[in-house]
Amino acid sequence: MVYYFAQISLCSLECFRVKTIDKSSKLNNVAYDIRGPVLDRAREMEEAGQRIIKLNIGNVAAFGIQPPDEIVQDIIRNVADVAGYTDSKGLFAPRKAVVHYMQSKGVNGVDVNDVYLGNGASELISMSINALLNDGDELLIPSPDFPLYTAVTGLSGGRPVHYLCDEGSDWMPDTADIRAKITPRTRGIVVINPNNPTGALYSREVLLDIIQIAREHNLVILSDEIYDKTIYEDLAHVSMASLADDVLILTFNGLSKNYRSCGYRAGWMVVSGDKRPAQGYIEGLNMLASLRLCSNTPGQLAIQTALGGYQSINELVGPTGRLRRQRDLAYDLLTQIPGVSVMKPKGALYLFPRLDPAVYPIKDDQQFAYSLLDEERVLVVQGTGFNWANHDHFRMVFLPNAEDLTEAIGRIDRFLGRMRKGGV
Repeated sequence: MVYYFAQISLCSLECFRVKTIDKSSKLNNVAYDIRGPVLDRAREMEEAGQRIIKLNIGNVAAFGIQPPDEIVQDIIRNVADVAGYTDSKGLFAPRKAVVHYMQSKGVNGVDVNDVYLGNGASELISMSINALLNDGDELLIPSPDFPLYTAVTGLSGGRPVHYLCDEGSDWMPDTADIRAKITPRTRGIVVINPNNPTGALYSREVLLDIIQIAREHNLVILSDEIYDKTIYEDLAHVSMASLADDVLILTFNGLSKNYRSCGYRAGWMVVSGDKRPAQGYIEGLNMLASLRLCSNTPGQLAIQTALGGYQSINELVGPTGRLRRQRDLAYDLLTQIPGVSVMKPKGALYLFPRLDPAVYPIKDDQQFAYSLLDEERVLVVQGTGFNWANHDHFRMVFLPNAEDLTEAIGRIDRFLGRMRKGGV
């Protein structure tokens, strides 16, 4: 009898043993280090009362750079009328405003039916890749990249293939490398211009070369132009969709950066070019747009006012503007540090400095970011977090005010000084 109860007891323990619930295997190779484990460590330190200077993310409003007042007022005035769903592609008026904006950039042949509004450009990027790729299909993505593209490609069952951007040529895409990496499974090419994380602004000639490659191989171009107004030195941004009407091009943009409205989650995607052979793909885009019902309506309401109103971004990037001044300050301070080089950004909000391996023989750049955080309370993102193969870069924003930016780079300088002396 004793033995019997012992058996029952053991069985009970076995039956009630807690089983683990694991994440999907689809996530095994997915990473987003902009909000990754180094940020988790920074949060722990903040909870312990430590002040961290965060240079890891382009969350513009967090640095006191606010959206235009007229956008805020428009949302406030209309918020009582936005409780219902909209059309799955979005409201007519903001979509029409996007059409007019594309026309102002030289893009023809698009109407409101070609415009999809989304909860930020990120949602639309995910939709476009999921609608495009079958298991094993390949998508050409720049290296370094904005890591969302690599993550979503993997989640969709596809394979990200990274083409090189050349630091020695102001981070222009290496079109020869793009050609060399095309296979029968390649479906599209991602272009991020102005570029995150490097700050590069691509020339018309490079864009035309990429379009020609897409034309020859029947590829879709995914053109991320979210920083198209955040440009310095009076340079001009060229929209890829303005350069071809015989290649299918998806253009992504939104309010988050140019209009300092990250939290409004207001983005758009425009399908242009030869849409006749892409009806099946467009059907897939429509299906995914319907599945999410619609994007948030308050964010949609901000789009028409933003695009048609006063473009205050021009003041911020102008010769005396805050973003221009902080870019110049960060560049000057970084390039004074021995063994550090960086291209002066022509667009966007970031610098992607290189640490000379002969001076800083870093074997693990994530550990470098951890150590910088722990010792100097400065948060950056390691270069490999942007699918850059070598452990010799990091990305930082230049959004903090001049005083905090000077303090942050001074701490980086101090940390690197100890590295040069073998103290790290």
